[in-house]
Amino acid sequence: MTRVMASGVFDIIHTGHISYLEQAKSHGDELIVVIACDNTVRRKKHEPVTPEGMRVRIVDSLKPVDRAVLGKDGDIFDTVREINPDIIVLGFDQHFKEEKLESDLKERGFGNIKVLRATECAEDLAATRRIINKINAMEDKS
Repeated sequence: MTRVMASGVFDIIHTGHISYLEQAKSHGDELIVVIACDNTVRRKKHEPVTPEGMRVRIVDSLKPVDRAVLGKDGDIFDTVREINPDIIVLGFDQHFKEEKLESDLKERGFGNIKVLRATECAEDLAATRRIINKINAMEDKS
């Protein structure tokens, strides 16, 4: 059985998320998705729109996902150790470099976890910030 790990904020679910999760699931038998905790989202991106518990519940209910878990605030390798994936699929816009992450994983004794990158979803509203910007523009017109 091949275990795949994907991760992200998943603040406002959109087609970019669905595409990412479908791509991740296609690489294995089991897809475990790590949802960034609120503190991580605040530190690295923005104030979350949806609280972490809701984001976990929503993602856990999506068809490609076998299990969603809340990420820890700190070392990502602790979460990798708990999940023990064979493959990690990165979102197209996540800041990690595939080769560097594979190298870091090997240095920390994880063996040969393969790191892949999902491709971008080409739809117009396939990003949380784009959706929020469109809503704000609509409010400005009214």
